[in-house]
Amino acid sequence: MKTVLRYLKPQYARLALQLTIKFIGTITELFIPWMLSHILDDIVPLRDMVQVYLWGALMLLAAAVALFGNVCANRMSTRISRRFTEKLRHDAFARVSYLSSRQVDGFTLSSLISRLTSDTYNVHQMVDRMQRLGVRAPILLLGGICVTFTLEPVLTLVLVCTLPLLGVVVFGVSRRGVPLYVRVQEAVDGMVRKVQENMTGVRVIKALSKTEYEKERFDEVNREVVRRDQHAGAVMATTNPVMSLLLNLGLTAVVVVGAFRVNAGVSKAGKIIAFLSYFTIILNAMMMISRLFMIYSKGAASAKRIEEVLETPVEPVPGDPAPRTSEYHVEFQNVSFSYNKAEGKTRDDLSGVSFALRRGQTLGIIGPTGSGKSTIVSLLMRFYDVDAGEIRIGGRRIEGIPEEELHTMFGVVFQNDFILADSIRENIDFGRGLSDETLLLAAKLAQAEFIEEKEGGLSHMLTAKGANLSGGQKQRLLIARALAGKPEILVLDDASSALDYKTDQALRSALHHNFSDTTTIIIAQRISSILNADHILVLDGGRVIGAGTHEELLASCADYREIYEVQMGEAE
Repeated sequence: MKTVLRYLKPQYARLALQLTIKFIGTITELFIPWMLSHILDDIVPLRDMVQVYLWGALMLLAAAVALFGNVCANRMSTRISRRFTEKLRHDAFARVSYLSSRQVDGFTLSSLISRLTSDTYNVHQMVDRMQRLGVRAPILLLGGICVTFTLEPVLTLVLVCTLPLLGVVVFGVSRRGVPLYVRVQEAVDGMVRKVQENMTGVRVIKALSKTEYEKERFDEVNREVVRRDQHAGAVMATTNPVMSLLLNLGLTAVVVVGAFRVNAGVSKAGKIIAFLSYFTIILNAMMMISRLFMIYSKGAASAKRIEEVLETPVEPVPGDPAPRTSEYHVEFQNVSFSYNKAEGKTRDDLSGVSFALRRGQTLGIIGPTGSGKSTIVSLLMRFYDVDAGEIRIGGRRIEGIPEEELHTMFGVVFQNDFILADSIRENIDFGRGLSDETLLLAAKLAQAEFIEEKEGGLSHMLTAKGANLSGGQKQRLLIARALAGKPEILVLDDASSALDYKTDQALRSALHHNFSDTTTIIIAQRISSILNADHILVLDGGRVIGAGTHEELLASCADYREIYEVQMGEAE
């Protein structure tokens, strides 16, 4: 909850004004039953109609002030909550953007999405209702008790006897509610993950006629969310009937005792009527408090989850204690890494990888699926930190290079990259403010001449994930995005798998002639893409089983030679 208070701090002035207006409106509302009692007991017996009309007008004025105050305060609470949630969601999104890949893996993407959507909504509801019910309910409850005490102390004592029992019920239920709602949100995380998987793999699901199968799997996750929510709701819902029972028992006792007191002449009918009105106000206030605790339990659970994200420290960037002059641009020195080392996994995903590239050289990486090819790129861009060994760029350890500086060195096409539902211009430029001439040149070098054939050229709008482009067109567009920034290091992670041999050859030729000073790393499944690389690594099981030029590997590496014979035989 410290996070909520911190984000409410800029709103304290507005909050104070809102609470003041709410307080005035609620207090005014409390005087209405007292005025009614005064009219019935003190003015009606005098048969003074002027006084009746005067006090009636005062009641109407009090009702108008109460109405205006509550409406105005509620509108202010909505604005305060909206601004609070906007800032909270923005900062949570910003923090997620700066989390390391290992930290994101720890939270999981589905959980982060849930925290930025449903959790921020729950916190918004909590802050909004706290401003409305959190002020109104206690004032009506305590104020009602105070006013009734001045009217009928004996009857008030009868009512007050039920309050400790109500307090025990509310405290016990709310104490159980927070952990239960945490479990509900964890189940929501699972449902978000399942929706993500189905949306991403919808074509595969349809192609394999597994729609019913996936519906059943989603049903399981959905039922788990419902089960946990029902359990939490059932626990929280016990508050209402228990409170109603205790308060109605108190009301029965009040009516019985009040009847005896009126009959004995120690009380008046107007006071009893006013007391019953106050009792209704107190009952409604207790119901508000009950709802408030339910909203608080859900909001506090969500605030705790958002707080975990906001308080996750950005991994520090230590200075390089030993920068050095090096003839190499990119160096891997005996690098080892495991994704699941925290889970006690003994086998590394990458083990003892070493290579060195001079500026402008090309490294080709080939190997079976899961051999660690893409992991090398993730480590080079410091999405993860190595477990052993070191990586240097220009003689500097990458741990000592600020993130912004490090990432501006790269132009990257990932294996599973994304395309925005925006114009071709925005997809290539990607917020860098590049000129159209630069974008068109990058597209030309990436063999993406199809852009000029599209209606509107660079202004042509693409659908989500580039669904209105072919596989080859998507890859060429992504390569153009990588080339547009004129990077120091170009990384192509299986970026030409959808290109035909002729286009692939033309692309490699364009890179050779126009990016001769750019160090290039090509991860490929086809040997034809890396034939002319200065160095080639052959990976298997996270280990380097062959290194050298194409000719050297044909002579020394049986696995490479086998791949070559199979692929080039097919090509022939």
